[in-house]
Amino acid sequence: MATSPLTLTDASVDHALQAIAAGTSAQEACTMDLVAAPWDFDPVPGYGPGASMGDVIPTGAPVQGGLPQEYRDASAHELAARVTAAKHALGDRVVILGHFYQREEVVVHADYVGDSFQLANAAKAHPEAEAIVFCGVHFMAETADLLSGPDQAVILPNLAAGCSMADMASIDEVEECWEQLAQLYGDLDAPDADGLVPVVPVTYMNSSAAIKGFVGRHGGIVCTSSNARTVLEWAFARGRRVLFFPDQHLGRNTARAMGVADEHMPMWNPRQPLGGASAEALADARVILWHGFCSVHKRFTVDQIEKARAEYAGRRLRVIVHPECPAPVVDAADESGSTAYIRRAIEEAAEPTVFAIGTEINLVQRLAAQNPQHTIFCLDPVVCPCSTMYRIHPGYMAWVLEGLLAGEVRNRIEVPADVADPARLALERMLAAKPAAAPAYAWENAS
Repeated sequence: MATSPLTLTDASVDHALQAIAAGTSAQEACTMDLVAAPWDFDPVPGYGPGASMGDVIPTGAPVQGGLPQEYRDASAHELAARVTAAKHALGDRVVILGHFYQREEVVVHADYVGDSFQLANAAKAHPEAEAIVFCGVHFMAETADLLSGPDQAVILPNLAAGCSMADMASIDEVEECWEQLAQLYGDLDAPDADGLVPVVPVTYMNSSAAIKGFVGRHGGIVCTSSNARTVLEWAFARGRRVLFFPDQHLGRNTARAMGVADEHMPMWNPRQPLGGASAEALADARVILWHGFCSVHKRFTVDQIEKARAEYAGRRLRVIVHPECPAPVVDAADESGSTAYIRRAIEEAAEPTVFAIGTEINLVQRLAAQNPQHTIFCLDPVVCPCSTMYRIHPGYMAWVLEGLLAGEVRNRIEVPADVADPARLALERMLAAKPAAAPAYAWENAS
């Protein structure tokens, strides 16, 4: 049987995919289109190859223009050298942020690595930078623009790097939902005898600036996977129920851990009247869950967990999954937590341990390379990275950085003031509600 040249010291998922394509690895990929360069898919409507390739992209989603041929033709080594040279020449004028789920060939150039909110805070901590190159997806760049200075340019290297989960809750759908809830509950701004309004909107960080602005205008709040429980407690102190979007799984898993029964968490499908729920179910609801999900975390299953337990019986095994996974997967795991939680659990483990991790493969592979004293692997045996994170490539990084050297800001992300002001209010409410121990900043990249 063929064996893979990939070792625990190689954090590159790209190398794993190349080994699969070459037939030197026994692993499988969800599609071999992942081996192609992302600019091959720029003209094609869709999220691109990877976990979200089957999701329907909304009309009008951002599209990346053509990348000049010199960047397409450059080798990986040449692109890395050009990014490094441009970054050095720009100095403090630029800060490069890399999300945990980015490919290793991008992360190695980042000044900070973290989750979306950690990186937005890292950008906020560098007011001297003229430009912030955000290697993540569209909603993350929007959040960085909300929190950075007015004279700072936030740049997304590939405009096609969206997020299918964020797109599952459009502003039009959410406003229509709000109108239907007002018809059912009455004045949504009017508190009852206990001082509670009928419903408080809560949006996950993984949502558009327009959605964050909606939440800010309607007395709601933003949450992250790290502080979702604290945010729900904040919301329950102000409302009879919560409308939680766009990720149903984070909302359900958090509320269940707080003692909310499944029968008090009806689903809202924006394509059906009253979201497909009965008026009675909505009247009894504590949390109304939006019909959205992360296509990466939807891939994890209870069967994968059971297989890991069987294969490592007798070993010190910890199964940790992200709370964006379906509830049965979270129930079957030993632990669930954010990317920061997963990293911390591995780094603080004193004894050699087998970690079976349910989150995006780029982070898992990197953790395995950084912590060779442990056995760390992704629960999903099929290599299937986040489609939209994978749209960021060193070729685009070189293009935007060299553009800055030439005095040109390419792919700037700007949130209009009428959206930005209420969106910042929703973020400020979250900051006031966050647990004292929650991580505030990304870790600085030492590589």
